[in-house]
Amino acid sequence: MTYVSLGFYPFLALILLVYFIMPLRFRWVVLLAGSAAFYILLSGDGFPVLLFTLLLSYGAGLLLAFLKERSPKPVLLQRIVLAASIFLVMAPWFVIKNGSFLLGHTNWGLIVPLGISFYTLQIVSYLADVHSGRISVQKNPAKYALFVLFFPQILQGPIPRYAQLADQLYEGHLFDEKQFVKGMQLILWGFFLKFLIADRASIVVNVIFENPSKYQGSYVLVAAVLYSIELYADFLSCVTLSQGIAGLFGIGLTDNFLRPYFATSVKDFWRRWHISLSMWLRDYIYIPLGGSRKGKLRKYGNLIITFAFSGIWHGSGYKFLFWGMMHAAFQIVGDLTAPIKSRCYQLFRLSVGSGTRRLIQRLGVFVWVALAWIIFRADNLRSGLLMIKSLFSIWNPWILVDGSLLRLGLNGKEWFVLFLSVLTLFLVDCLQERGCCIRDGILEKAVYLRWALYIAVILGIMIFGVYGYGYQTQDFIYGGF
Repeated sequence: MTYVSLGFYPFLALILLVYFIMPLRFRWVVLLAGSAAFYILLSGDGFPVLLFTLLLSYGAGLLLAFLKERSPKPVLLQRIVLAASIFLVMAPWFVIKNGSFLLGHTNWGLIVPLGISFYTLQIVSYLADVHSGRISVQKNPAKYALFVLFFPQILQGPIPRYAQLADQLYEGHLFDEKQFVKGMQLILWGFFLKFLIADRASIVVNVIFENPSKYQGSYVLVAAVLYSIELYADFLSCVTLSQGIAGLFGIGLTDNFLRPYFATSVKDFWRRWHISLSMWLRDYIYIPLGGSRKGKLRKYGNLIITFAFSGIWHGSGYKFLFWGMMHAAFQIVGDLTAPIKSRCYQLFRLSVGSGTRRLIQRLGVFVWVALAWIIFRADNLRSGLLMIKSLFSIWNPWILVDGSLLRLGLNGKEWFVLFLSVLTLFLVDCLQERGCCIRDGILEKAVYLRWALYIAVILGIMIFGVYGYGYQTQDFIYGGF
């Protein structure tokens, strides 16, 4: 039962019904019961690990708050407790996710609890914020459990901060028709992104990446571009669905993607891509290490450590670590070459903010990020490096126009549907980049126009997405984290 399965929505409707029937002060209990049931139904075998982490972190939070009350200034004992609690909280994640790699074989045999990478970082931020005094400890164990278990976001983010989410969960919300409709709009948009773009693009991506010795040169270019689109559509879809589902209850989750392929530098890309993770890495690794305050050499070292952790968080094996190092290198080289690039733009009279300059910068960012995605998606580091090598060493651009692409799982009509869907996403991103709120604009239209649009979107998803081409919907890429 996932956010794109038919069985999920009767379950969601039941929780909504009970939630709005219950008195306001008890509505958080409905969310807790629904969240626990959802997780157990979906990952019952992984629940004991989550429960262990919950109990451990709840007790650690109380202990940290107790020590802080006795001595408000950070003392050695507080730091030892914080470090020990973070170590114990992260230990299950590290062992389960990296055990096979460290032992050198794949028969690790441990169950991977769904969402473990997300709720582990969520709990670490909670403990760190209690220690620093940014938040007050949650003394009610049931309310603390709801903060961690809240079902719209536990599987695939965004990674919430306690200060952002807790009050919304506990206060109870009245039914708001406008808020409810905006949540439904997000759910429809999430379905569109998943079924018409991500799942369709994945067909071609899977064929090429699963046969790297057969598909080389320009095939790798096609795979890199499509995988970049697939990742964005898939990640944006899961977060949009999470926001839409939470919005039905009147609860707002933070944006996690802000048109990342419109970024003008790799640094800017990480301000827009998986924002909750980027901010977590900044606040709990990069800044505590010293950030950019202690000279460039220290700054670059901190970047390397931060992106090394990011790589390890995304998966075990050398390829993820290498992927993280690529992004650290992109930022370091970008920083070192900034004066040279600035002089080149001045030479060609491309002022800051000009359309041509932004276009060049965005294309450059996309190229670097797409190259890194090849490593990220490949079966292993060696395969990914060989694919990148073939991209520059094998010359076969004719496959783009001689019909070869029609033998990769999609026929001409399916390619056309994919193209129109990606174009729609691009146009929506352009409008949002200019500050347009499309959902509010739709709500301002006449009722018959709104419903005509909703029905058209639903029919389009059903005809061209779910039922159109006989392939099975894939799980969200981040769902297994």
